[in-house]
Amino acid sequence: MQKDKIILFDLDGTLIDSTKAIYESFCVAFETHKKEIPAKEIIIAQIGYPLEDIFETLGIDKKESMPYILAYKEHYRKICKAKTHLLNNAKEAILESYEFAYLGIVTTKTAQYSKVLLEYFGVLEYFECIIGRENVTKPKPDSEGILKALELMPKCDKEKAVMIGDTPLDIIAAQRATINAIAVLSGYASLELLQRYTHQISTDALEAIRILKTL
Repeated sequence: MQKDKIILFDLDGTLIDSTKAIYESFCVAFETHKKEIPAKEIIIAQIGYPLEDIFETLGIDKKESMPYILAYKEHYRKICKAKTHLLNNAKEAILESYEFAYLGIVTTKTAQYSKVLLEYFGVLEYFECIIGRENVTKPKPDSEGILKALELMPKCDKEKAVMIGDTPLDIIAAQRATINAIAVLSGYASLELLQRYTHQISTDALEAIRILKTL
């Protein structure tokens, strides 16, 4: 089958579940600096946002957040493989979409850790590009990451590019980049929240891919 589409995936909540690794790393960051650990549900609700924004939401001023971020990253690096797994149907979604589309990742996770995890799960080779936090000035919901990914992909009609993600950040970024988006329910945002941003909502990445395959 000839490839005539571009599919950009978010990572956390769309293809992988790293909730345990992320939560534990936040706990360590707060413990390291002798601060009270915020409630688990508050931390988990922030997954998908850049680390500096999450720490600010959790009460740490941006000017003081770098030591927390470094403590987080040091611990995350040690445990990310062991405490992360591919979501149900994620590998199937990658393999099926690879048959008819060029694939990329646009995430607020760093590209460095994204590549480590994708290689660990045996799927890195299917992606043309990985755009992470260190590759952009403005992360999602800004369109910069998506536009940068499109520049790196084989040339396709922009109308045939789509972003698949689990949070409003992904949908807004796609809208700002003027490409299509499909939200998935496999991650961190509720159906009610996603419905405020799009009517294109699938159960998971595989269902989204099978819809795209027919278009």
